[in-house]
Amino acid sequence: MTWRRETWSADHALPIGVTTRAQVGDLVRAGDIIAAGATVGSALRISGARRLGLAPRDLEQTLRVPVGSDVRARTVLARTGRRFARTVTAPIDGRLLHLTVDGDLYVAPIVDRWTVRATLDGAVSRSDDATVTIEGEAWCVQGAAAYGPDAVGELTMVADGPAADIAPSRIDVRLSGRIIFGGARVSAEAITRAHACDVAGLVAGGAAPAGLRVVYGDTVTASGLATREDRPTVLCLVGFGSAALPDALYAPLAAMSGARAAIHALSARLFVFASADVGVPDSPSPGETDEIDREAAPSRARDEERAVADLETELEAGTQGEEELIQSADISSLPER
Repeated sequence: MTWRRETWSADHALPIGVTTRAQVGDLVRAGDIIAAGATVGSALRISGARRLGLAPRDLEQTLRVPVGSDVRARTVLARTGRRFARTVTAPIDGRLLHLTVDGDLYVAPIVDRWTVRATLDGAVSRSDDATVTIEGEAWCVQGAAAYGPDAVGELTMVADGPAADIAPSRIDVRLSGRIIFGGARVSAEAITRAHACDVAGLVAGGAAPAGLRVVYGDTVTASGLATREDRPTVLCLVGFGSAALPDALYAPLAAMSGARAAIHALSARLFVFASADVGVPDSPSPGETDEIDREAAPSRARDEERAVADLETELEAGTQGEEELIQSADISSLPER
């Protein structure tokens, strides 16, 4: 769990009902809309060819609206004739979904509209009705779990140190649209206040499971992903409960405060779009540190033994010099008192 700057890949799953999406090769920035669509309700079947007096195969030539388009109530969908025209109109506001082989039309009401935004600066490497994948370069740290939708905003520090909690009193409307970070813990009260102040996301060492359930309810799953779009995103870097951030994580995070950032909830990663010379140390992980210490132990032991031997040699040499000095002294030459 260390900071790394390299080329990353982020998958963005798309709901059903895609109308527009970015194409392979398009350049995007974090926060850009890469796909949009709508959720539709139960469709209504409309008689088309029979009403117009046409053969089913000829209905497509008379359509005035392409299949898949949004329509308003009483919009003309198909028309024949000039002086004695026959028309088929939409009964409701919705979307023209389908043209059957029998010459009938299906129109469904639009229940909700959705958009998907990018979480990386880079290029689209995959684009279909299921997923849009973006590849780009950024600083990244892998977290333990994420809750909520993807989030994009300015990274802002709201805690006094790696062991300090995100205090609800330090969250206000000035942090709207930002990703705030602290040290040890984010509480349910802090998440609720962040939601009221329209904060994009919260990053901390951990969060209380009971507090997450209070905020997200039954949307919290075993995988740690909650999909409530009306709640801020929470990223736990270390685990659950209260977990102070190691200096190797907190110091670079503090140095990057003010940079653009994004939380990719599906992979529980924090991307920061800071310059390469931001000053993030190349710190080894705790396991790597222990291994380095074990490898360096024999060398340190040899150095200590050598230093002790040199010190003993110097002491012996000094003792011999004092004995020679005493033996060579001529006591008879001393003046009498």
